[in-house]
Amino acid sequence: MKHILVVEDGLTMRLFYRDVLEAAGFQVDEAANGVEGLERAMLQPFDLAIVDVNMPKMDGFEMIRRMRQHPDLSSLPVATISTEAGESDMARAYAAGANYYLVKPAPPGDLALVARLLTGERL
Repeated sequence: MKHILVVEDGLTMRLFYRDVLEAAGFQVDEAANGVEGLERAMLQPFDLAIVDVNMPKMDGFEMIRRMRQHPDLSSLPVATISTEAGESDMARAYAAGANYYLVKPAPPGDLALVARLLTGERL
C-alpha cells in the first residue's frame, strides 16, 4: 500500500484528503504545517507528499525547497495544493520543486488520480 503525507494547516481539509485518499487505497499520515511535514518526511519513507502552499511556521514552497535539498527526500513526488489559481503561484510551486499543482477545492476524483499517477499506482 502506497503511503502519502498530507501537509495542510486546515483540519477540515486534512480530513477531506484523508477520506478521499484512504477510499482510493492509500495509507495517509498528516502534518499541520511545513515544519511538522518536513520532520515527518525525514523520519519515515513516503511515496508522495501533498503540500498546502499557505501554512504557518513554514509555507509549502519553503518545505518543498528544503525537501529537494535533502538527499533522502530529493526525489519524493510532491503535489502542491492551494486556493491560489494564479500563474505566479503555480510557477513558484514548480520552481520550488513541485511535480504537480492542484487548486482547492480539488474534486475527489482529481485528487485520487493525481495520487495514483505520482505514486505509480495502476489507474
